[in-house]
Amino acid sequence: MDDLERMPELALDWHRAGKGAVLATVVETWGSAPRGVGSQLVVSGAGEMEGSVSGGCVEGAVVLEAMEMVAASEGRMLEFGVSDDEAFAVGLACGGRIKVWIEPVVAMGEARLAELVAARAERKAAAYCVNVETGERQIVGADAWPERFRADKSGMEDDVFVHIHNPPLRMIVVGAVHIAQALMPMARMASYDAVLVDPRPAFGAEGRFPGERILEDWPDEALDAIGPDARTCVVTLTHDPKLDDPAIERALRSDVFYLGCLGSKRTHAKRVARLEEAGFSEAEVGRIHGPVGLNIGAQGPGEIAVSIMAQVTQALRQV
Repeated sequence: MDDLERMPELALDWHRAGKGAVLATVVETWGSAPRGVGSQLVVSGAGEMEGSVSGGCVEGAVVLEAMEMVAASEGRMLEFGVSDDEAFAVGLACGGRIKVWIEPVVAMGEARLAELVAARAERKAAAYCVNVETGERQIVGADAWPERFRADKSGMEDDVFVHIHNPPLRMIVVGAVHIAQALMPMARMASYDAVLVDPRPAFGAEGRFPGERILEDWPDEALDAIGPDARTCVVTLTHDPKLDDPAIERALRSDVFYLGCLGSKRTHAKRVARLEEAGFSEAEVGRIHGPVGLNIGAQGPGEIAVSIMAQVTQALRQV
């Protein structure tokens, strides 16, 4: 799950197992900090640790502080600043500084943490908000901080730290073609849960896509089962209207943040005509990125996959 990985889930498990658990979260950074705001480390009372807030002695100091606070009823803010000549030794290059909020599960509340974990399991966007001065805490939905949720941007709002917990990003690739062989691993490297859809067993063979999640359903059935949402992008690559069009129609009726379709301008024009004949409006059809990918002069499957991944990123981040 990106920087968050499964830190809240692990903290809840350790707490319920009687080990005690403390969550350490980066709440502010200045300069060149190696981990972004929202990055987490979880520490048990026995000194077990998972995740990361920085590196070097900063990490060590956080762990020691967390172990002493396992039973504390309130959280505590730690601030680390490092001069340039010490920077590389502790992982804060170029004199970076960070603030880390240390919070035992007993202070956060088991019920509140369980609520957050449940929201994450159900792919519901949630933000954990804690006033670092008063200790007031609540979990809110995406309506409370729409811009922060859209940008995946945790941060301070006056004395309140707003920790964004978005569902993992997903990419649905329709068509087990050569471009997909390059695109699937790129998507995973960019922290997407990627799934490949192709009802043709010879195309989606394990040998061609080792370790990938492959669905041999028809694309419309696959999308119905997956349930595309605002954290999902869809890329169609088959060139075959019998396979691409059902997926496109499902995607256009959903909240996907990106829909890209392979094909020349002529192919796309025919696609648009079919969709309009099927009753889709000009605005709906206008959501399609076709031909798919940024126009960077890409040649060959690898470069085309790069252009697709770049355009997906642009659609997600440049809003």
